[in-house]
Amino acid sequence: MTYDHTATLGVILAGGLSRRMGGGDKPMRTIAGRPILAHVIERMASQCDGLILNANGDPARFAAFGLPVVADDVPDFAGPLAGILAALDWTALHHPDVAWVVSAAADCPFLPRDLVARFQSACREQHAVLAVARSGDQTHPVIGLWSVALRHDLRHALVVEDCRKIDRWTARYSLATVEWPIVPLDPFFNANTPDDLSAAEELARIGDQA
Repeated sequence: MTYDHTATLGVILAGGLSRRMGGGDKPMRTIAGRPILAHVIERMASQCDGLILNANGDPARFAAFGLPVVADDVPDFAGPLAGILAALDWTALHHPDVAWVVSAAADCPFLPRDLVARFQSACREQHAVLAVARSGDQTHPVIGLWSVALRHDLRHALVVEDCRKIDRWTARYSLATVEWPIVPLDPFFNANTPDDLSAAEELARIGDQA
C-alpha cells in the first residue's frame, strides 16, 4: 500500500528524568553497539521532513547527533506534553509551512518505518487532528501525530489548566488510533530499566530486519 506524503517534522522526546534507569540520559545507553538515540534517529529520519530533539539541560551533550535541541518552556518537568508543545512552537516558528509534528520517545529503538505514513493516512481517512499508536493491548500516547494548529490550545491546557496527562488532553479532539502488530516484535518496545536493555540486545537482531 502506498501513502501520500504530507510534510511532517519529527520530535524525539528525551526530556524525562530516567528514574527507572537510575538517572542520566537513558537514550545514550547502548544497544547493539550504538546509543538508543541513534537507533531512533535512523528509524525516523527517512520518514520526516527534519528532526529535532526535545531535551532539557545542557544541549551540548547531544551535539554529536547534529539535531536542533529544543527545551521545554513549561517549568517543573511537566511531562511529555511539554515536549510536544515545545516542538509545535518550534515548528511554527522555523517551518511555518509544516502543519504536522510526529513525536516518538527517545527510548524506542524499533519504531515502525511506516509510522508517519500510516498516521497521516488515518488522519485523512478519519478527519482527525491527532493520531496515536497502539500495539497489542496497549496504547502509546507519546507516539503520536499532532496538528501544529493545536499549539495554543495545548499551551492553555498545560499552563492554565495544569493538564499534564496526554490521554486527558487528546480526548478533547478527533483522534485516530493506529494499530501495529507485535510479531515478530513490538515496534514500540521501550527501554526503561537495565533489564529492558538486556532484552533489547536480543530484539535488536530482529529489529534490524523489521
